[in-house]
Amino acid sequence: MTVTWEELGWERLAAGIGRCRLPGWDCTAGLVLGEGAALMVDAGSSLAEGARLRAQAEALAGGRVTHLALTHPHFDHVLGAAAMAGAEVYGAVGLDAVLTHEREDLRRDAIGNGLPAAAADEALDALAPPRHLVSGEWTLDLGGGRQALLANVGPGHTAHDLVVLVPGAPEVVFCGDLVEESGEPQAGPDAVPARWPDALDRLLALGGEDAAYVPGHGAVVDAAFVRRQRDELARRFGVS
Repeated sequence: MTVTWEELGWERLAAGIGRCRLPGWDCTAGLVLGEGAALMVDAGSSLAEGARLRAQAEALAGGRVTHLALTHPHFDHVLGAAAMAGAEVYGAVGLDAVLTHEREDLRRDAIGNGLPAAAADEALDALAPPRHLVSGEWTLDLGGGRQALLANVGPGHTAHDLVVLVPGAPEVVFCGDLVEESGEPQAGPDAVPARWPDALDRLLALGGEDAAYVPGHGAVVDAAFVRRQRDELARRFGVS
């Protein structure tokens, strides 16, 4: 029996491309389907949430999740990663060091934002750094003519921001938290505010005027929204 995106509570963005908005922190997870391959974009905030995402993704794909791209090292995007066992995991250069050496900061942030300590500890015990580190751009061939471009466009929201561009009509760009629609972009202690506008310039150059931009939190936006947010961040942080 074939299941639809809508039946699982996902938003279909284009043929074989969709996303869901997770409860709790309104975090986006994305899915890109190829032929015999499936790319998840981010993994949720816990092993339980990651397992739910994987089950839904595999129902839509008709097969296993083969690839996982982590957009940045915040708990609501990475702590479900170990639930994607067997997937090839990608992240920006430096993400591996954060997930290896800064676990206490990650734990503190998760618990401080309301994740139960037991869930945080369980996820961190199982969390492994990504095997594939992207310094510039990396093209994944997902089969059936489907490709996905992973691009390290940061620093900005963090020092390790990765975006995922899926060519098509329209092009779809998974932005991570470089773009937020449901609230003001969050600049925590690991943000690089002086570089954030430049990161959004690179994002816009990749996606172009007609792309659908998928924020880390909130509704899908267009290039004009991203450009306005870029200018607001430049004013907020006093950069050009």
